[in-house]
Amino acid sequence: MKSVIGKNITIALYGESHCEAMGVVIDGLPAGIVIDREFIQAQLEKRKPKGKISTQRHEADDFKITSGVFNGYTTGTPIHIEIENKNQRSKDYHPELPRPSHADYVAHVKYKGYEDYRGGGHFSGRLTAPLVAAGAIALDLLKRKKILIGTHILQCQEIKDRSFVDHALDIEKCNALDFATLDDPIGQQMIQRIEDIAKDHDSVGGILESCVLNMPVGIGEPFFHSIESQLSSYLFSIPAVKGIEFGLGFDFVNYKGSEINDEWQIEKDKITTRTNHNGGINGGISNGMPILIKLVIKPTASIFKKQNTVNLGTMENDTLTLTGRHDPAIFHRARVVVDSMIALALLDLCVEHFGEEWLCL
Repeated sequence: MKSVIGKNITIALYGESHCEAMGVVIDGLPAGIVIDREFIQAQLEKRKPKGKISTQRHEADDFKITSGVFNGYTTGTPIHIEIENKNQRSKDYHPELPRPSHADYVAHVKYKGYEDYRGGGHFSGRLTAPLVAAGAIALDLLKRKKILIGTHILQCQEIKDRSFVDHALDIEKCNALDFATLDDPIGQQMIQRIEDIAKDHDSVGGILESCVLNMPVGIGEPFFHSIESQLSSYLFSIPAVKGIEFGLGFDFVNYKGSEINDEWQIEKDKITTRTNHNGGINGGISNGMPILIKLVIKPTASIFKKQNTVNLGTMENDTLTLTGRHDPAIFHRARVVVDSMIALALLDLCVEHFGEEWLCL
């Protein structure tokens, strides 16, 4: 089993939902980079459950950096970030009854019954907390290079937010909100919908839209190391992500080439495109336009309705009614995880292109 991603800046993830602690090891950052602990904590706050639309498992998520940072600066050695689990209720989980649409059964087979099944173990969304901590460092580094990243909730069932218009202002607004919609009344409608579905002991999914602004031209490689393939690898690492689009994505099917080709132009002595249907990427390489990404997050698999399953002990069909504390929706909490994984992927690509000294300039 490997839980490492990245080529130049590597992220090693460890821990389980109900173990004593979880965390990440970040390797590849040069010495002398300022680490903003307050920003890391602020990002972790965005991920925390809030109100009736989230799980009632509340963790402090106070992080500890135990190596790689001294007097506020990176030392050039691996950075270790640890987050403790303090609010577990392991009795709510049954090892013999795999939960529908969870990783319980496949983990049981893959790890020969030795897996930690409590709360989903290593497959739990709980492990996105250390990813957010690592991502905060990447987001801060990219922001110092004027590269901005933001994600909003585009859709919850038929309720739709508007897309990015003024990219810089919209990113700033997204990053200031707990429930990130660009249209405030739409956000309230979504929250009410999630609360209504929660009352029925069910769950709901959503679509997130992300924007990367001021990405330099020329980042990425053709074919196997394109921006799309790298971002997809990182983003599909987030639990419950089931689909991704760049630019128009699947909507390309509704147009002819003459309608959606992004024509080049000179604008204020800068080469841009008149439209941005390709979402800022040509041939797997950034073209300088905003990178636009959509992700679909499936409805939370943990619901409080009676469901069919199997009993791994008796090898008979069985039923399961979950107890415990679960989110009726996770997409509103996932958006900060999405920002984090986009930042980690792009940071790795930028270091590949410019070298690690670029981070220190």
